[in-house]
Amino acid sequence: MYSNIILEREPNLAILIINRPQAMNALNYDTLQEIKAAVLQINADNNIKALIITGAGEKAFVAGADIAYMENLTAIQGREFGALGQAVFSAVENLSIPVIAAVNGFALGGGCELALSCDIRLASEKARFGQPEVGLGITPGFGGTQRLARLIGAGPAKELIYTGINIDVNEAYRLGLVNHIYPADALMDEARKLAQKIISNAPLAVSLCKSAINKGLQTDIDTAMAIEADVFGLCFSTNDQKEGMNAFLNKRKAEFKGN
Repeated sequence: MYSNIILEREPNLAILIINRPQAMNALNYDTLQEIKAAVLQINADNNIKALIITGAGEKAFVAGADIAYMENLTAIQGREFGALGQAVFSAVENLSIPVIAAVNGFALGGGCELALSCDIRLASEKARFGQPEVGLGITPGFGGTQRLARLIGAGPAKELIYTGINIDVNEAYRLGLVNHIYPADALMDEARKLAQKIISNAPLAVSLCKSAINKGLQTDIDTAMAIEADVFGLCFSTNDQKEGMNAFLNKRKAEFKGN
């Protein structure tokens, strides 16, 4: 079904692999469309409770948008390509389930932007991050000017974007761009462990937490608190809340059904 990505399924877990290792997993039009289709497929599957995104091969998560594809775009075509990337990464960001980026190598330009659209970023010791677009005469176009500043602060984001430098995984961790660093051969196992820990909790509650955080970050604190109050109250209409609290009081393990 897909030529540029691989979509795997494990119990309650999906793994999306960007599969263009010959091009360092660079993002062209077709690859973005396939990611979009896969996200729609995942979103329609109620059995999937978490998603891991990673890159094929040992060198790159995603080395960026495909420069050979972009070189001769017109201004109108460039805007359309940027809008496509933004739409795809917003679809990733707005999935109702948690999304973990397992960054196994270079995450530059569009690759860094893809990682930014995920909820949590795990990285191997080989990972490198950057927004090098200004060295190509362009700006970040898939959300980098917005998500990076929101994640690590405006000052550090402006320095990375204005200079176009790449940073190693330790600097990315210091800035808060990366949650955890692992040896390359342990990265996917650790990503699966984290996903399974998330999956073991009440899926509706996890989904509502994600929604409250994402929506709250876009507004003022009072409105954000109202959003939190709404989702907190909504939890008490679910069977998962009854099961979770009953299990706690009776000192047994909860068995959540996601309803």
